[in-house]
Amino acid sequence: MARQRKTFDPSLKLEVVRMIKEQGLSVQHVSQSMNIGPTAIRRWVAEYGDEQKVPPGIGKPLTAEQQRIRQLEQENRQLRQDVDILKKASAFFAREVK
Repeated sequence: MARQRKTFDPSLKLEVVRMIKEQGLSVQHVSQSMNIGPTAIRRWVAEYGDEQKVPPGIGKPLTAEQQRIRQLEQENRQLRQDVDILKKASAFFAREVK
């Protein structure tokens, strides 16, 4: 029987990464104290490091707030494209009417 994969809340992931980065705790220590696999923690730390290197809006979001911001930015881009298309269409039809 296959084991069910654990899922972790993004806020927990961020807290674990902060324990390692800011408090200087080892991955092994955090892994044992929180009963989380060290491989998962190393992946979270790497993702956090990648997130800090990449300009905002690129890469995989780590926190719920970052996910929401990315979603809103994508929606904003789509709406701007829609407005641009509508402007071009109205200009085209305005020329055609004259």
